[in-house]
Order: sequence, then C-alpha cells, then structure tokens
Amino acid sequence: MNPGTFFAELKRRNVYKVAVAYAVVGWLLVQVTTQVFPIFEIPNWALRLIVLAIIIGFPIALVIAWAFELTPEGIKHTEDVDPFDSRSGQVLSDKRVSKNRTWIYVTLIGAALSVALFFIGRLSAPGSSASPAGLSEKSIAVLPFENQNRDPNNDYLCDGIPESIINSLSELPKLKVMSRNSVFHYKGKETDAQTIGKELKVQTLLTGRVTQRGDGLTIGVELINAQDNSQLWG
Repeated sequence: MNPGTFFAELKRRNVYKVAVAYAVVGWLLVQVTTQVFPIFEIPNWALRLIVLAIIIGFPIALVIAWAFELTPEGIKHTEDVDPFDSRSGQVLSDKRVSKNRTWIYVTLIGAALSVALFFIGRLSAPGSSASPAGLSEKSIAVLPFENQNRDPNNDYLCDGIPESIINSLSELPKLKVMSRNSVFHYKGKETDAQTIGKELKVQTLLTGRVTQRGDGLTIGVELINAQDNSQLWG
C-alpha cells in the first residue's frame, strides 16, 4: 500500500475523526478532573492514573476505528463493508454527509465546556483583584459570533453557540452573565469592546467568529478584558 492510498484509507475509515474526537474528550476529561478532584481532596495519583489511561487508550481507539465501522446495520468489520452502494454507485461516505454535523456539535460542546471550566478556575482562584466602581466583581457578556462568510446557513451557529455558552456560564453562582437580549443588541455592529463593557457594566467580553472553508468549519473564540481591551484567552 503506497502512502497516498494509506492516508486515503485512514480518511475513509474515519480514523482522523476518531483521533480528533478522542483528543477533545480526553482534554476535557483532564480539565474536569483537575478542577473537581481538589474539591473532594482526591489524591494526585488518581489524576495521574486517568491521564495514563487516556494516553494508553488513544492507540487502542485508533485501532478500533481502523478495524470496525459503524453502519445502519450495526458495527461491522471494515473489510466486510462494501465501500460502494450497489443501488446508487456512490461511496457510502457520501451518504453520511449529514453526520458531519455531529462533529460540529462536538466542537460546540467542547468550546462551551472549555469556557465554563476556564471561569471555574478563575472564580476558585484566591486573591482576585478588586473591581472598578460600578462593575460586578465577576461579570461577562457573551456577544453574538461573527459570520465571516456572511453565509445565512451559518447564522444558526453564530446565534446558537453564544446562547449555549450563556446557559452554561449562568450555572456559576458567583458569575454575573448578561442575558441574551442584552448582548444580541450588538449583533452586526462594530462596537469597541470598552464601549460595550461600559454600557453593560461587565469586566469581560467573550467574542467569536465562524468561518466556512470548503467543507470545513472553523470556530474561533476570544476572551477580552473590557477595561483595557486586552486579550485574556483564545
């Protein structure tokens, strides 16, 4: 098998997708354990054991992705799956285009959890600095994401991602999160971060952008200090 055929086979067997999904889930699991374990005074060796299990499981997941394939009839050996649909002559992967949205949802969930975990870490950190007068000590506004391609088909993502993050962050009792109606007032407007911070009386802003490149979708997120317009994360 030449290298070109090998990499094409990796793509057909969804090995790339499994690797990305495993990395995202593994990273989130490590983030959750590092935040939660100290609260329950769980020893550090347990965290090291989880990290070791994630590392060991990575090649195992790739081997399983190579050897097996999920079909409408259930899990089958890849060798037993005909890469062509005899009824239409099209590659089966073309029939699974609708499933690509699953990977978008994985990315959205990962982004929302990452932001929530970031704030959990900040809120639990001791010695936080005092807030300027008139501002809540811990406050954020999640702005509508920018649709860089101006593609109407991506509007639901540009609106849905901020809503999901707002709902996730609202679960944190010590964090003031501006409502959807307050932040969506700025949709489509080029307003300076400091101006928005003063108008909404918040310390930080979460902004994002959605970019479509062919069949791929890129989502970028930034956390901005509304007091001096500096980037905190992203």
